[in-house]
Amino acid sequence: MTTESHPRMRQVVLDCTDPRGLAEFYRQLLGFAYRPGDEPPAPGEPDPRGTDWLVLRSPDGGSDLAFQYVSELPRTTWPEHTTPQQLHLDCTVGSAEELAVQHRRALALGAELLLDRCADPDEPLHVYADPAGHPFCIFVSTH
Repeated sequence: MTTESHPRMRQVVLDCTDPRGLAEFYRQLLGFAYRPGDEPPAPGEPDPRGTDWLVLRSPDGGSDLAFQYVSELPRTTWPEHTTPQQLHLDCTVGSAEELAVQHRRALALGAELLLDRCADPDEPLHVYADPAGHPFCIFVSTH
């Protein structure tokens, strides 16, 4: 019997012009923690890692989220197709009540609401842009 092996997805990498700023947004939104060595420096200290590449680790051992510096990043125009989103993150919560809580949190952290489908009886959701313009969804799923 032959066992087929597959690569394991380690992380999703987001290009951004401000790795530390975007990492902080997702750290607070998702409850992830910095990879050892990637934590922010003390106030007033230089932040060389925060200007190039940072990794956040999932608290449940799932895929990590990394942030890579680019000098320029065109913002997606979704739902228009002039500049496509190319990639987006899907995040889930277990109830409509939790969706409302996370909606308020996302906006307070700096997300921009792009689409409100919270009244959809089959799949309530919100689509946002993070501070760098990457789209992400938070939707209700019981799976």
